[in-house]
Amino acid sequence: LLNVLLSRLVATQRGQVAVLKAFGYTSVEIGVHYLKLAIAAVLPGAAAGVGLGLWLASGMMNIYARYFHFPSLRLQADAALILIAVAIAAGSACLGAISAVRRAVALAPADAMRPEPPPTFRAGLLERIGLRTLLSPASRMIVRNLDRRRWRAAFSALAVALAVAIVVSGRYAIDAVERLVSVQFHTIQREDVTVVFQEPRPARARHELAQLAGVLRVEPFREIPARLRLAHRSRRVAVLGLSPDAELRRPVNQRLHPVEVPPDGLLLNAKLAEILGAQIGDVVTLEVLEGARPVRQVPVAAIVDEPVGLGAYMDASALHRVMREGDTISGAYLKVDSAVAPKLYSVLKHTPSISGVAVREAMLASFWKTFGESIWVSTAFMVGFACVIAFGIVYNGARIALSERGHELASLRVLGYTRLEIWRILLGEQALLTLASIPAGFALGFGLSFMLSHFFSRELFRLPLVVNAATYAFAAMVVLGAGVFSGLVVSGRLRHMDLTEVLKSRE
Repeated sequence: LLNVLLSRLVATQRGQVAVLKAFGYTSVEIGVHYLKLAIAAVLPGAAAGVGLGLWLASGMMNIYARYFHFPSLRLQADAALILIAVAIAAGSACLGAISAVRRAVALAPADAMRPEPPPTFRAGLLERIGLRTLLSPASRMIVRNLDRRRWRAAFSALAVALAVAIVVSGRYAIDAVERLVSVQFHTIQREDVTVVFQEPRPARARHELAQLAGVLRVEPFREIPARLRLAHRSRRVAVLGLSPDAELRRPVNQRLHPVEVPPDGLLLNAKLAEILGAQIGDVVTLEVLEGARPVRQVPVAAIVDEPVGLGAYMDASALHRVMREGDTISGAYLKVDSAVAPKLYSVLKHTPSISGVAVREAMLASFWKTFGESIWVSTAFMVGFACVIAFGIVYNGARIALSERGHELASLRVLGYTRLEIWRILLGEQALLTLASIPAGFALGFGLSFMLSHFFSRELFRLPLVVNAATYAFAAMVVLGAGVFSGLVVSGRLRHMDLTEVLKSRE
């Protein structure tokens, strides 16, 4: 944007540059003047951006404080980070202005005092492919002007594509988290309630749970704290023993198909296998961290991709053999009747032998209340930034075109062209660039989402690479809406254009 604006400014100030050079000003002094102009335009925006960033950081900190209940939480601005951000903004401004500055310093006084020669016209794209007769005169003007100013058109389209990409990547977090929640809490964890006992109990405890009013299904599990070790790598995890016929808690593969826990050996999720450097067939050392603390050698029988945590599974019978214990359970997963669920939760929480009760719906509500709020706030500002970028590019592009071609448009108006036809010629270029940039923006947005998915690949959770069609549609609507609004603003200037004054301004 600065490149286009300063290029236009240099073109309109050719005479002034020539006079200054004739009076002894050097090319360096003139170039520094235009660089200062670019930096002067950026620094106030950078200052406002720093203030806005600190305000956003404060808002995000308040969201985390409500969730984690920190005893003391203060926002501390990092001076180095602020300086880096301002330096990036100033550097980008200088980079965008350097082409215009080069044009300014390259002007010789004698050449600059003469009007800028018209561009060299040659057979354009329409003539070469033989489509000239298929388009209206106004459409031919639009395509020819874009063809003769290819670099400007390319940079304008790239800027709009980046605005689309910002919206796509901003909305990606929502799509990814929705998929993560759907997979983890509706496909893997299908239980309504998780009950954990104070200490391992005999398997008959499941029948006691099944007799409670409102319990529809009970699936016991055995869970042990352990350290998995392979060569020099190790990680402390909870090994979960499941029944072969488990339905309420079951690992799934990438296609969301249930994966049966192998009768012997460990089933690791992909992130844990990556941390340990384990592959199917490797033998890992299982160091149990409770009871008699046995140490066993257990093969890795399967690896499954899961979005949350570091899961390690075994068949419940195989885990009993590892522990050399009878049929004991650490807790159970329950499917309950929603009509009597509140009363059942109260009974479970007041049972002495039960140390913990986790309700899936409560976990989901807490998750969306905190993490979901932060995502929506971030997305709202992403959309706002994209709107500003799109509006700035389309509006300034149309304003510059109106300034450059005001005489031509006024001449066409005098020759009988209607306001609508002039409006189409002026804004048709921007509309064509905007429409052409949307697919490129989709591709850039997907690439940014791909990088974000790898950046957020942590032990706690992994964001899947999912961009819904609604996200692409929303991004296109945001940019098109910003373009339409900027077009309406420019059309107001076009309606009030004084034809007489514009035609007089030729000299």
